[in-house]
Amino acid sequence: MTEELFRGRSEYQDVAVFKTEAFGNVLVLDGVIQCTDRDEFAYQEMLTHLPLQALETPPKKVLVVGGGDGGVLREMTRYPSLEEIHIAELDGMVIDTAKKFFPKMAVGFADPRVRVTVGDGMAFVAAAAENTYDAIIVDSSDPVGPAEVLYQKPFYESMHRALKPGGVVATQAESLWLHLPIITSLAKMCAEVFVGGEVAYGFTTIPTYPSGQIGFMMCSKGRRIDFPAPKRDEPADTPGLQPVQYYHHAAHRAAFVLPKFGRDALAPFLTK
Repeated sequence: MTEELFRGRSEYQDVAVFKTEAFGNVLVLDGVIQCTDRDEFAYQEMLTHLPLQALETPPKKVLVVGGGDGGVLREMTRYPSLEEIHIAELDGMVIDTAKKFFPKMAVGFADPRVRVTVGDGMAFVAAAAENTYDAIIVDSSDPVGPAEVLYQKPFYESMHRALKPGGVVATQAESLWLHLPIITSLAKMCAEVFVGGEVAYGFTTIPTYPSGQIGFMMCSKGRRIDFPAPKRDEPADTPGLQPVQYYHHAAHRAAFVLPKFGRDALAPFLTK
């Protein structure tokens, strides 16, 4: 049984929320599922903790581009070292919808360290001062429509400039099963932009995404870091937040063990 809870049209896209028996509330943008109550943690936790756990030093200042559902923000608030958490989300309707229908995800917006900008994430990054952020996490939809520019070289060059030396970028990077040419092209571009740093690809499993799997491209600025090796304690359960349900150090390391076809396709561009 499915019940429509909300449907609207923002300046950028169709926004809808459905209530389902199997997956709870489901957020849909332009007809594509973005997250569900039941399995969102598999995506949000891994996209956040894979890069932040790999940093050599505890992060203090980070940026989320996209991520209007608040899930990445929620996971970031588990890090006591963070002093500032910035988010640039293009579509204010997504934020408002998440706060109303996905309160367990959107709880991150209430953290006093969070600074919200509703506007173009690419422009926000381009305007950031050089060497500003320890990490930039891009929680975007697929590379079509409003999110298309977030997969292009000028955006990655802007992120490289905005990162501190040794800082990291992590971006939603599609499914090995369905989008290998896109992922290969993205890895090649990252290798060209993040010269002297690390380029890695990891993935997580999530039932409601096409193929049941989604990946993340990760890059470091000017310094080789070992992305598959966690550098700090596992994120702790935090009062007011749902418990950590997917991420742990063994899952972190396993996320970078790619199937042979994916490893072979990406090998020319990932850091050895």
